[in-house]
Amino acid sequence: MPADTDCLFCKIVAGEMPGTIIDSDELTVSFMDINPVTRGHALVVPRNHSRDLHEIGTEDLAAVARAGQRLAARARDALGADGVNLLNFCGRAAWQTVFHFHLHMIPRYDDDPLRLQWVPGPGDPDEIAAAAELLKGGP
Repeated sequence: MPADTDCLFCKIVAGEMPGTIIDSDELTVSFMDINPVTRGHALVVPRNHSRDLHEIGTEDLAAVARAGQRLAARARDALGADGVNLLNFCGRAAWQTVFHFHLHMIPRYDDDPLRLQWVPGPGDPDEIAAAAELLKGGP
């Protein structure tokens, strides 16, 4: 898919806007997030413009995943990260703010203050089963 002339990330990929590029290959570009939640927070984007998870092609998605894995290893080895979150936000309701598919690579440290809003707890077994049926393509 061609670049979107209004897309911030397309402009970074094209070199039309500044970005601190830390990795690139034939299909992806990775750069530092300018609003980092932890030290080393970076974004991985496909070179081809795709609005979100529903639009990205499988080859680009696989390339983004490989680049995310590559950066996660660097975060562990170079920054001493104790863990890593790889996150994608798809749609406004899921906090997507830039509509070019991207994967957040967020290094995690034992003492970092970042906490996700989700607090794991038991779900309703009937609702879980009902959702599972719908996701399987059932009634």
